[in-house]
Amino acid sequence: MLCLKTDQELEEAKSLRSSYLNGTLPPGTTTEQLLAAKQIYESSFHPDTGQKQNVFGRMCFQVPGGMAITGAMLSFYKTVPAVVFWQWINQSFNALVNYTNRNANSPLSQTQMGTAYGSATIAACVTSIKLKQYLTNNASPFFQRYVPFAAVAAANCVNIPLMRQTELLKGVDVYDADKNRVGCSKLAAAKGISQVIVSRIVMCAPGMVLLPVIMEKLENKSTWFKRNTWIHAPFQTLAVGCFLIGMVPTACALFPQFSSIKLSTLEKYENTAYCDIVSNCKNPPAIVYSNKGL
Repeated sequence: MLCLKTDQELEEAKSLRSSYLNGTLPPGTTTEQLLAAKQIYESSFHPDTGQKQNVFGRMCFQVPGGMAITGAMLSFYKTVPAVVFWQWINQSFNALVNYTNRNANSPLSQTQMGTAYGSATIAACVTSIKLKQYLTNNASPFFQRYVPFAAVAAANCVNIPLMRQTELLKGVDVYDADKNRVGCSKLAAAKGISQVIVSRIVMCAPGMVLLPVIMEKLENKSTWFKRNTWIHAPFQTLAVGCFLIGMVPTACALFPQFSSIKLSTLEKYENTAYCDIVSNCKNPPAIVYSNKGL
């Protein structure tokens, strides 16, 4: 697994990648070694700064981290304290992931990080508690299994924009096709962050939507499974892991890492950014790109 690579392996991959970019590859280096180094580097180093990322915030840690937390949320949803506790754990994990994979050219203060973390946690807890109360009074117990997914989706819509609010307020750097910086755009930031929100919800949706159905079927058809409740949490955790193995790369690949936006769109909706780009370039590009984050 990429998240288990040692510091030495990460540095070796970074060095080999740098050698390739500088045209100084060691003799005998194979294409397979280059591709492996590229994969390791992109999984563990930030694309903007080149700095090594916190291992728990890396996207390659989404499968082990996400499966444990999501499995717990799906298993322990029947009491309010359990719902609140696991939503808090999930939002703490999400905040770390969002910060680790932000556009690093837009720094975030500790106050802003605290506000984003607190707001997302409150949004998740309020959504889960209110929805649970409503479903308890108006629907069958089966539908209460979807409380965690509703809370996660609501929190993602709060957590990610707030954690990356500097990008929305000040804009992100935009580049031409040759990766030359040509300006800054708030609209590009909004587009990139919207794509990240969609990707995160898609990432967790199959497991959190299908597993309640699977669990309901197993409990109705198997007396042994229904009686032995101790197996429910590990079963759901492993099942979530199986979903995430496929959904993490799928969700990350829904949109390109560098989001594109037409210059004509900026002219129409963000004229200040458009004018800056035109003034900075002798031949303004028709399309500009920005790092959307993950």
